[in-house]
Amino acid sequence: MTTTADFNRCGEELERLLLLRTSPLAVKMLEKESDIPKGAVRPSKDRGIHLAQCQAFAISRRQKETVAMLKEDNWCFAALIAYGLVDKPDDPELQQFVSFPTFERGKYIGIVSAPLKAANFEPDVVLIYSNPAQLRSMLLPTHFKNEEAQVDSHFFPPACCYQIVPVMSNGQFMVTLPDIGDYHRALAAEDEVVLSVPKDGLEKMVAGVREFEEGDFAYGRANMYMRHDFPQPEFYQMLFKRWGLYDKGDKG
Repeated sequence: MTTTADFNRCGEELERLLLLRTSPLAVKMLEKESDIPKGAVRPSKDRGIHLAQCQAFAISRRQKETVAMLKEDNWCFAALIAYGLVDKPDDPELQQFVSFPTFERGKYIGIVSAPLKAANFEPDVVLIYSNPAQLRSMLLPTHFKNEEAQVDSHFFPPACCYQIVPVMSNGQFMVTLPDIGDYHRALAAEDEVVLSVPKDGLEKMVAGVREFEEGDFAYGRANMYMRHDFPQPEFYQMLFKRWGLYDKGDKG
């Protein structure tokens, strides 16, 4: 993808195909103040408040606002350290809380998030909050194309770090759980998981979702049923015959 409009189109398509409850997020790291998009809210400067990064993401995905978080806007330590906005402490008693990957100190001044379908900037990473079934629809195409190695996962705090830093550093997809702060302070739902998509992987992922939506695995048309001796695909039948698992009269 080469234009902001292309990213907007992908955001609209993901919401429509997967019936997402909240908007996928366009997320960009900011190197200088002039990188802050027009119309972005600066929590401290514009509203006299401070937010945790998970709260900024929540405002963008739920309330559809563009939120720029610089050092002075933060109210949680994790994003400040992870994004290289402050020095990482070396106090021995703090190491269990700060042993996560970080960007180079001073490389960025902050981060901005917006709904992907309306963002007026090109993202570095796209974050998609979904339920497990929607996540499966997004990831299944990588399985059938033997590209599972492109997907990483991390299930421990701080989520705001692992959703961004390794994705930009390694170019891999990342599956994370909303951490306890996201749940308590940013209203993440109990059934939500988060997929981080590197910008160069978004168009291909959306194409895979689109292809699946045209077939039997479409999320919006999926039917659950409990049926014994269900009709088997051809390769099931081939294997069951080979293994001698069909009784007389079984058709597969």
